[in-house]
Amino acid sequence: MGNHGQTEGGGALSLLVSGNQNRISEMIESGTRRWYALWTHSHCEQLVRGQLDGRGFEVFLPTIGVWSSRAGVKHRIRRPLFPGYLFVRDELSGARYVELLKARGLVGVLGGQDGGPGEIPDTEIDAIRALVNSELPASPYPYLQTGQRVRITEGPLTGVEGVLVDRRPGQSLLVLSVHLFRRSIAVEVDCALAIPI
Repeated sequence: MGNHGQTEGGGALSLLVSGNQNRISEMIESGTRRWYALWTHSHCEQLVRGQLDGRGFEVFLPTIGVWSSRAGVKHRIRRPLFPGYLFVRDELSGARYVELLKARGLVGVLGGQDGGPGEIPDTEIDAIRALVNSELPASPYPYLQTGQRVRITEGPLTGVEGVLVDRRPGQSLLVLSVHLFRRSIAVEVDCALAIPI
């Protein structure tokens, strides 16, 4: 049964709760582990992550450090990079898919164009991992479909590909996107380190 949701950017996305049986059968036959995006209820990313970790799923919940003020004291806390979303890498065979859907706080698996779970390319996950590990300041950015794709040649983001926007003397914004659920993150980079691809 397919449902439709709305992303923060306004674009429609397909949400799979029980999935397309033909697509799931193809995934079982291929036996390939792929990345998928999971949509959670508000503030349930950690809850879903903990349950899926305990069930043997490979889960990736990217977080960034942000400043928070409590009782007049500022301190740095970790927040989800994409609130309401996390990633799982699995074959999502019939039994695994059913086990995944049992997680409390999970709304569903984001669907692709073919009616099955939407696969996320390894390169998009690798780019997000590199950003999280770099500890560079990053902020949400409107999802882009146009712009020049570049690859960073030096520094903590070496090899990361993204869209270069807002080019200023010496600095630019590199936008990293997860196309399946139309979310992007921007990080400031030295434009001399970016080459077109």
